[in-house]
Amino acid sequence: MTGLPWLSLSELARQLADGAVSSREIVAGYLDRIAALDARLHAFVDVYRDDALSAAHKADQQRSAGRVCGPLHGLPIAIKDLVHLRGRMTTAGSRDRPFGIADETSFAWERLQTAGMIALGKTHLVEFAFGGWGRNVPMGAPWNPWDTSAHRVAGGSSSGSAVAVAAGLAPAAIGSDTGGSIRIPSALCGLTGLKPTYGLISLAGVFPLAATLDSLGPIAHNVDDVALLTAAMAGADPRDPATLAAPAIDFATVLNASPDVRGMRITALAVEQFPAPATADVLRARNDAITTLRALGAVVEEARVPIDFQDVMVKSGRIIAVEAYALHRAYIEDESLIFDPWVRKRMLGGKSISVAEHAELLEAHSRAASAYADWMRGRDALLTPTLPITATPLNDVDEATTPLATFTRAGNYLRACALSLPAGLDATVLPIGVQLMGGPFGDATLIRLGRAFQQATDWHLRRPELSAWGA
Repeated sequence: MTGLPWLSLSELARQLADGAVSSREIVAGYLDRIAALDARLHAFVDVYRDDALSAAHKADQQRSAGRVCGPLHGLPIAIKDLVHLRGRMTTAGSRDRPFGIADETSFAWERLQTAGMIALGKTHLVEFAFGGWGRNVPMGAPWNPWDTSAHRVAGGSSSGSAVAVAAGLAPAAIGSDTGGSIRIPSALCGLTGLKPTYGLISLAGVFPLAATLDSLGPIAHNVDDVALLTAAMAGADPRDPATLAAPAIDFATVLNASPDVRGMRITALAVEQFPAPATADVLRARNDAITTLRALGAVVEEARVPIDFQDVMVKSGRIIAVEAYALHRAYIEDESLIFDPWVRKRMLGGKSISVAEHAELLEAHSRAASAYADWMRGRDALLTPTLPITATPLNDVDEATTPLATFTRAGNYLRACALSLPAGLDATVLPIGVQLMGGPFGDATLIRLGRAFQQATDWHLRRPELSAWGA
């Protein structure tokens, strides 16, 4: 059991199927690790110890009786604390204005429960999910486990979810992504994260940031795991009309086949078009990823693309600000309430945006998404760095800047799917990620490419060194 915290969901599923370990042993192992380490890591808002152990015992009984729901049955997961579980508190990352006790359960969690998964607890996030650095002044920032000597950002807004997985407190987690909030923390913490195409996973029962751009998705160690979780969460939900128009995506066929990517066409964003300067280590990782994919037989062309990343940053930022302000306008200016000052500032940036401008922004968003879908025909993916930098010390963060979202916001604004993959370590042994963006509902294509990349590399197998903390 000494290696249990670092195993992928897929490996845990194999061990359960082989009878090498029980669900209760797995769940108890993670709960014990949370108890030992989370005072430092600050990943969890709440831990459901008794309920998780009870659910694990039930899963073991079902398995003994031959009633196994599938590969995820009896496996634990952490949940970002904006996903509603009926009867549980949802803080949405806010100390003074939490959502409260949920009176509904999110569709995504209903689907995971049906698949037999077990909630370990809820994880911290940036207040109201509005920020990419992972800071939260009122509730505290999770600690990126890749540096035990200095408190570095884990990325946001799904900060606690990424820290929980990276530090071996959970094998996977649910995150949300409005401008990069799955992919940013995945890249900073050495994990695999998928922002699915808008409409693939229902947002019903999820506290929103900006409904136009929000997505829900998985954070895990490898591509197989995020595919399993996405397949389990996806489906038509009458509570979310966007899901009713989404096609069914066959992840099972991709997972069961050898990931042959010969002849697949990838455009790598030309360095001269990068919206922000990338560090030398990030450029090296990006170049190495291109070399790996070419060696696997993919056709990778480095070229400029018809996407104005700076314009995307501005327009998506204004959509997020105006929709977030509309949601929180009743109290965000109340000085008696303590909010993260930068979250408040960003929200108030939406106050002056008129209904007419919002409509114009949505029209531009729709045109850009349509143009991107047209451009992607004949291509399988667009490759970029996930981030231009690696994890910054918390005290060095400049919240007035948004370098972490420079490559990621396009995924939401263009209604793309986007996959962040571990692709290297910098000179100080901090993780680097590369991003593959696909066309709308090209999620399975990204899984195919990602699986091939991870079979040829071992970056997703690297784990942080936590011996200084006794782990």
